[in-house]
Amino acid sequence: MRRFAMKALFTVLSLRRAERERIDWDRRILVFSTAVTLGLIALYVWGKATARW
Repeated sequence: MRRFAMKALFTVLSLRRAERERIDWDRRILVFSTAVTLGLIALYVWGKATARW
């Protein structure tokens, strides 16, 4: 029974670590996509303001 409890504990700890890494990866993608979107909006506004489009 003690061995089973240790295996369960290590499984939970490794799943939490994997979940935390995935959240960091998702956050990076979210920040990058937001930056790209804001950059495209800025280019659109700049293009309209300078009447290049």
